[in-house]
Amino acid sequence: MAEATPPQRNRYVDFLRALSILAVVSGHWLVAAPYMEDGAVQGEHLLGILPWTQWLTWGFQVMPIFFLVGGYSSGISWSANRRDGGGYSDWLGGRLERLINPVLPLFLLWTLFALFGTAVGVERRILGLAAQLALIPVWFLAVYLIVTALVPLTHAAWRKLGFASFWLLGAGVVLVDVATLRFGVRYVNFGNFAFVWLAITQLGYAWADGRLAPAKAMLWAVGGLAALVALIWFGPYPVAMIGVPGNEITNSMPPTLALLALGIAQTGIALALEPVGRKMLDRGGAWTSVILVNGMIMTIYLWHLTAFVFVLVAAWLLGGIGLNVEPGSGAWWLARPGWFALYIAALLPLIAIFARYEQAGRRGDTPELPRWRVIVGLLLICAGLAASAAISIASPNGITGVRLWVVALPYIGATVAGFGPIIDLLRRLRPARPSR
Repeated sequence: MAEATPPQRNRYVDFLRALSILAVVSGHWLVAAPYMEDGAVQGEHLLGILPWTQWLTWGFQVMPIFFLVGGYSSGISWSANRRDGGGYSDWLGGRLERLINPVLPLFLLWTLFALFGTAVGVERRILGLAAQLALIPVWFLAVYLIVTALVPLTHAAWRKLGFASFWLLGAGVVLVDVATLRFGVRYVNFGNFAFVWLAITQLGYAWADGRLAPAKAMLWAVGGLAALVALIWFGPYPVAMIGVPGNEITNSMPPTLALLALGIAQTGIALALEPVGRKMLDRGGAWTSVILVNGMIMTIYLWHLTAFVFVLVAAWLLGGIGLNVEPGSGAWWLARPGWFALYIAALLPLIAIFARYEQAGRRGDTPELPRWRVIVGLLLICAGLAASAAISIASPNGITGVRLWVVALPYIGATVAGFGPIIDLLRRLRPARPSR
């Protein structure tokens, strides 16, 4: 696959995508600091134990890079789709299917765990925490899918307004933060899930159109860093770019102006280094590694916290082996490579089993669906993903111990949008037409 790569492909885009996901995975594994106390596993957060580690989130919080890459790829894909006379439903449906197919087995597995755990009497609070932790990654997909669905509008805005489309969205971020932090308006801050990530997406369009050359990108990097430092030093924003237990303000849930400033800085740094990166990726070994990671990138992202939970449960069953070290101590840091090796060992079989779902694509003979079906399917899927990350699929009440409506939403949404296991089953059951 590496040798067959077309010469016009921008390999740096794939490199940034792989790098951002691996940074997220490593960051999740690092900040979680479980330990044993009175025979029970207690959860701890490294950023709360060691405040200096909060500065590390400026490097590990790389969701802006993923939306930058998403803007680059979506802009090119949508432009090509329009040139070829393709429709919105097929374009969005294809991207929706590629992103959601790997999620459905994850939902099924954790539903079965919750059902079985409830049946054998495992404490429901523990089941709920485990399922919610394992499904944290899916919240990002809900936001990313909505941003993707809006590509025709945001790309048209870029074509018409250029960088003004970015600054208008940035102004929306400022207004939301002022309303939230200065005047205490409730719930309006959720609007920044759209304003921040759509703004970064506009920078992806600019990159694809050659409007962010390395020299210009460095100016954006300096400006973004200066703005970020000023917002933290003089403003109300915390240093950490992810949520920290005990902090009144979080920069990520929902995003804030500080996270947008970080995204601008990361964009500038990444694009300033593009010539060096592309030269590095001309070498076969480096590019082959990027191809390998990108071929299973969604599987790695979706299952890495499931692997973490599996290792944690195994350590607990073995009497808390390795969990008696004080989080943040010197011994704890020395043990991190060993724990990372265990997480990777637990993740590899999950990749081997579930990466195949990442390769599934839309059938070429599938007729284009009505637009309303794809949009309704998208909204049902996003509602299920958001609910699973927010409240967990495991329920503290009821006979099953599972919030069946949360589990059902992504499957129903996929069916409405014309793909998924229910559609596959119906196709298999459909009688074959007699040949003439």
